[in-house]
Amino acid sequence: MRIATGLATCVLAPFLIASAAGPLAAQDVVAGADLFLEYCAACHGGAAEGDGPMASALLVQPSNLTTLTQRNDGRFPVERIVTRIDGRDPLVSHGSDMPVYGWFFEGSDVTFKTPSGQPVMTSAPIADILEFLRSVQK
Repeated sequence: MRIATGLATCVLAPFLIASAAGPLAAQDVVAGADLFLEYCAACHGGAAEGDGPMASALLVQPSNLTTLTQRNDGRFPVERIVTRIDGRDPLVSHGSDMPVYGWFFEGSDVTFKTPSGQPVMTSAPIADILEFLRSVQK
């Protein structure tokens, strides 16, 4: 199912909405780490600190993803992370958009609530990356 289609499903299926603490089902931090290393580490670095081997070639330096919670007043920015990865919130990095892997990370849908209670739907692989990033917060 495409993410856009999944988003429509979210509106029609409120029973999928998870608690404010996180996703409806437990996500796989190890799978998220593996996906992060394969798709994100070239720019963000293996430890998610923004120091990947491609960082020097980028006009906008990759963020240190281990400080997301610190930089957001103690709140882990679920919606921003999900929408950056799946392309709903594009980011220009080296003169073009950050690579968008939303199409690749399609899969069973997972719904999160943001701290404000707004539901955000994504795929299970993106949810796994999200949980990995949550696990590396300082």
